[in-house]
Amino acid sequence: MSRHEHLLTPKIGLGCMNLSHAYGAPVAEADAVRALQKAFEMGYRHFDTATLYGAGANERLVGQALRGIREEVMLASKCGMANIHGNKQINGRPETLRRQCEESLKRLQTEHIDLYYLHRKDPDVPIEESVGALQDLVQEGKIGAIGLSEVSAETLHKAHKEAPITALQSEYSLWTRNPEIATLEATKALGVTFVAFSPLGRGFLSNTVSDPEALEDGDIRISMPRFTEAHWPQNQRLLQDYLATAKRLNATPAQLALSWLAHQSEHIVTIPGTRSVAHMQENFEAQHLVLSHDDLSELSELFAPTRISGPRYGEALQQEIDTETFDFE
Repeated sequence: MSRHEHLLTPKIGLGCMNLSHAYGAPVAEADAVRALQKAFEMGYRHFDTATLYGAGANERLVGQALRGIREEVMLASKCGMANIHGNKQINGRPETLRRQCEESLKRLQTEHIDLYYLHRKDPDVPIEESVGALQDLVQEGKIGAIGLSEVSAETLHKAHKEAPITALQSEYSLWTRNPEIATLEATKALGVTFVAFSPLGRGFLSNTVSDPEALEDGDIRISMPRFTEAHWPQNQRLLQDYLATAKRLNATPAQLALSWLAHQSEHIVTIPGTRSVAHMQENFEAQHLVLSHDDLSELSELFAPTRISGPRYGEALQQEIDTETFDFE
């Protein structure tokens, strides 16, 4: 069995962030815990959270929900980016990563995190130092494997020379194709699982955002260029043909987006996030949708990167990540 095979069954995991962070007011604790437990009952076995989400609140929810079934799931969390006194702080220093891991273990009510990501590369700390600290945690049995989030192929190669990297997580969807520049190929060559977050284009591809101006206060999409007045109308026009394709294939828009990703490579896992139990079920069933070569080509061309209006992040957020960008961005 390869060291990342446990990530690939099933190929759809659950991104837990939405319950506590980034998309408006957090879901009530009891409702959030019930939703996570329902996800387990549906068949989800890969649960993804982070130190950052809700300033630790999301990890506490996940820990509470998975208590009693902990050994039956693949638990992933992240370090290196945290909410410090209301401000997001990126810090990849070894002592910080160790402290955050200890705090995560307590919140998650476990002695072991299966997959622990460096959430962001700290520009002031060599990646080898951060990964070396995570490898120490592997050797101590506190984490099972090392992951990286939103890094370039070059950084992945540097890190992999320091210690085995099991997974690379980055945004990937029909709407955001940047991993096709280099990281998809690099992960496949190194035997690293590629974990696609925001596979539904932050609600765009699932057709759950009808009017960005109606988004709740505190929703991170409000400041994302593609959801602004300058770019939204053009992107909406692309969506109409997409919705027609989904209808023709007797699939929901969300299922079509997830299936397209799964067909791109055997080493891709998706972690769609949602606050809705019904959407969790809908998303999980996407793994049964089979697309033809012609369907895949049609979708890829419809959302060709040059046809998308606006970059995925504004300038400030773009500075925080290490991923490749297209020349026209």
